[in-house]
Amino acid sequence: MHCADRDAQGLHDTATLVKASGGTAHTHHLDVTDRERLHQAVASCERLDVMAAVAGIMHSSPVLETRDEDLDRVLNVNFKGVLYACQEAARAMLAQRIQGSIITMASGAVDTGGPGLLCYGAAKAAVVQLTKTLANEIGRYGIRVNAVAPGWVRTPMTDRHGESQTQTEAFMARMSPLGRVGEPEDVAHAVLHLASDASSFTTGQILRPNGGVAMPW
Repeated sequence: MHCADRDAQGLHDTATLVKASGGTAHTHHLDVTDRERLHQAVASCERLDVMAAVAGIMHSSPVLETRDEDLDRVLNVNFKGVLYACQEAARAMLAQRIQGSIITMASGAVDTGGPGLLCYGAAKAAVVQLTKTLANEIGRYGIRVNAVAPGWVRTPMTDRHGESQTQTEAFMARMSPLGRVGEPEDVAHAVLHLASDASSFTTGQILRPNGGVAMPW
């Protein structure tokens, strides 16, 4: 397995988990907005069967207070980074004649106009469009392209919201028929399904592990 992250500690921790489960981990310390470094990382893969583009950042601001630099930063990571990864993965699979699986990370935010989510939601909506378009363009080669659009999930990114996070989690748990918020494992299982042969007839789809609710506002 090849793992890429700009967070050196996170990259190390992921590699450790892979090795502890009996796998082999090759690490690439990079920023997904660096197209050349992404190319080098993908080129180093002897065989590429699955690529999951899951890097992302969060930004929240009212529409009337959104600055150019806010929009550019979020779009660069959450959309352009995913686009670059998809392009490199698709080219590698085509060159290797592999009927692989490409998985992108969208968000429940694509289904709503949640307050403060202009930059984040717009970037994730672009990821959905990318996913559907690419699925149509390379499906004839047997390559599947799907997205995962989680609801509220307890992760280091959402942990930064302090008291408001606790209130939001309680609200989201009440709205879900399952009575809880998501955990990272819930998203991982969705990605695993799309990576496996169990989804061999699934492409251009958006899988929503959201506990039955997509961020109602």
